[in-house]
Amino acid sequence: MSIDPSNETVAESTYKRIRADIIFGRLLPGRKLKLDKLKDDYATSVSTLREILNRLHSEGLVAAEGQRGFEVAGISEADLRETAELRLLLETHALTQSFENGDVEWEARLVSAHYKLARMEQVMASGDTSQAEDWKRYDWEFHQALISACGSKLLMNTHAAVFDKYLRYQMVALSYRGDVAAEEHQQLLDAAMRRDQETGRKLLARHIQGGVEHALARRPLTDG
Repeated sequence: MSIDPSNETVAESTYKRIRADIIFGRLLPGRKLKLDKLKDDYATSVSTLREILNRLHSEGLVAAEGQRGFEVAGISEADLRETAELRLLLETHALTQSFENGDVEWEARLVSAHYKLARMEQVMASGDTSQAEDWKRYDWEFHQALISACGSKLLMNTHAAVFDKYLRYQMVALSYRGDVAAEEHQQLLDAAMRRDQETGRKLLARHIQGGVEHALARRPLTDG
């Protein structure tokens, strides 16, 4: 059976909207995802929603409750730490490859991404959290740019998915570490320009672990 391209586009658009709403905390952990309500909120069919929620379930962002339906996946300290460890493993490997393979175009992408992130960090540091989503989006773009010369699309896509799960914890806790994180980003940029792999790996480990501990301090989590 052929697929109507317009229906496919609507389904993909709705999937991205719901996914973003989960990641950025508009749909909070544990919230019941009632199909009739979602149908009105996202202006799409129940059958399309079922497909989308099953897709998000496979990504670990939605929990399936059998006959009782779906809910936004819960959060826990154990899951945050596991997600952070996986992010560090993937990003460290990709960072090493990028430092070896990066060219002038890679440097330009990285400098541009850092500029946008640094500007948004200044906004956050002023106490204005109204643009928190833009801040995290630019954070995502910077770290993707950092590893964008790794040579593996699969690695990039896997890292992006893991980063999104990590980002969800930061958004739920609204965890901004201020000048500490901003300085680490600047140091990561400097290490990249020097192709200093050892310093880059150490900075990345400190950066990610610092984000975990700050998020947990902002919102203590219970496992289970």
